[in-house]
Amino acid sequence: MNRISKAFATAKAENRACFIGYLCAGDPDFDTSVSACRSLIDNGVDILELGVPFSDPLADGITNQLAAQRALESGMTAERVLELVQAVRAFSEIPIVFYTYYNLVFAKGSEAYASAAKQAGVDGILTLDLPPEEAQAHLAACEAVSLSTIFIVAPTTPDARIQTICAATTGFVYYVSREGVTGERASMSEDIAARVTTIQQHTDCPVVVGFGISAPEHVKTVSQAADGVVVGSAIVNCIANNLADPKAIKGALLDKLSALCSAEALSK
Repeated sequence: MNRISKAFATAKAENRACFIGYLCAGDPDFDTSVSACRSLIDNGVDILELGVPFSDPLADGITNQLAAQRALESGMTAERVLELVQAVRAFSEIPIVFYTYYNLVFAKGSEAYASAAKQAGVDGILTLDLPPEEAQAHLAACEAVSLSTIFIVAPTTPDARIQTICAATTGFVYYVSREGVTGERASMSEDIAARVTTIQQHTDCPVVVGFGISAPEHVKTVSQAADGVVVGSAIVNCIANNLADPKAIKGALLDKLSALCSAEALSK
C-alpha cells in the first residue's frame, strides 16, 4: 500500500474518519509554513494537503486567496514548493497531496510535473480545474510515477458523470459539500450522507468531504458518512489571524486541531 492507502486503512481499523488538513505552501513564508506543517502532523492530521500558490485560484474563497497571495509575495515558486515538501519529508512520512491548478501543471508539462512532485515526496495530486475527460496526458504521467490522482465531485454533478470521475481517480474522491468556493461556513448541507453513498457505489477508493467544514460538529457529521474529512480555511485562519505574532501560530493550530481532530469528532 502507498502512504495514502495506509492512512485510510489505519483510520478504518480505528473506526474513525481520516483527517485531511490543508495549508497553502509558503504561507506566510517558507520557514513558518514548514513549522505549521509540523504542527498539523504533530496534532492529529492524517494527510497533509498542500495548496500550490497560484495567482488565480478560482476554487478558493478569500481566506485561501489571501494565503496564496502571501505565499507568492514571500517568494514561493514552483521549485520552492517542492523544496518545502522535501523539508517536510526530512521529519515525516505523512501522505502529502498537492491541491493545484492545471495551468501550473501544463506550464511545466504533465510528465515533468508529475516526476518532480513524486521525486520531492508528493503522494497524490488534485488538479481542481482539469476535467477527467481532458486528463489523458495527466493521468498517464501520474500513473508512470505511481502518483495518485484525485478528482472532485460537486453537489451539481449528474449521477451519470460520477462514474467518469471515479474511473479517473486512484487516490480518493473529493466531494465538495456545497456549491461555491472554499471558506468557513456556519452550517452543513443536509444531503451529504446521501451524496457520499451515491459516489461510493461507483468506486472502491475512499470518499472524502471538504469545503466549508470548520467546526467539530461539522467534522462529526462528515465522519459518520465519509471515509475522510478535509478542513482548510479554519486551519489557514490560524495563520492569518496571527501574522503580527508568528510565534502564536503554533498555539492557535494546537487549539484548533485539538477540537477538530478529537476522537469524538472523527469516530464512526
